Amino acid sequence: MTDLESRLTRLDTTDLKPPVLPDADVAYTLHDTPIGTLLLAIANGRVVASSFGDEETMTARLARAVSPRVLRQPRPLDDVRRQLDEYLSGSRHAFDLEVDLALATPFQRLVLTDLPTHTRYGATTTYGTVAADIDRPKAARAVGTALGANPVCVVLPCHRVVGANGALTGYAGGLDAKRFLLNLEAKS
Repeated sequence: MTDLESRLTRLDTTDLKPPVLPDADVAYTLHDTPIGTLLLAIANGRVVASSFGDEETMTARLARAVSPRVLRQPRPLDDVRRQLDEYLSGSRHAFDLEVDLALATPFQRLVLTDLPTHTRYGATTTYGTVAADIDRPKAARAVGTALGANPVCVVLPCHRVVGANGALTGYAGGLDAKRFLLNLEAKS
């Protein structure tokens, strides 16, 4: 045993405890799901992200839009992960989560705010119908663009919106993820 090792073994460490870190302003985690890895984030008890975006890009957006104190802390997201897992297993049909659209543009907020009331579990609607529902009947493409950049995917069900002819069109997680979600809802 070296002199340093000998001195270290004599130290009394019985009262040492790991540091307790304060909660982040924005807590996030990466969550593996059947449709891909989602970055989940919460701020002030509200979901601010459920995104397929990469970790570096999303945490930078969160730092700019919400708070620079963005930390990877999974525990505050336990309820979000549980509800998401229940939804993806088919045992949950609606989320009981508060959402904060801090990462959304004003037009996205207009489109996304009432999306759960304009769509229902197991059914689809069209971009044109959503545009008409928000009193912008000629904005179907803009609605599609807004939904394609939905920062709270799955929780706000943009996957339920399809083309006028029923075709599956863009989805941040890819068309396979959109198909999975629609098939999951159709089975329930």
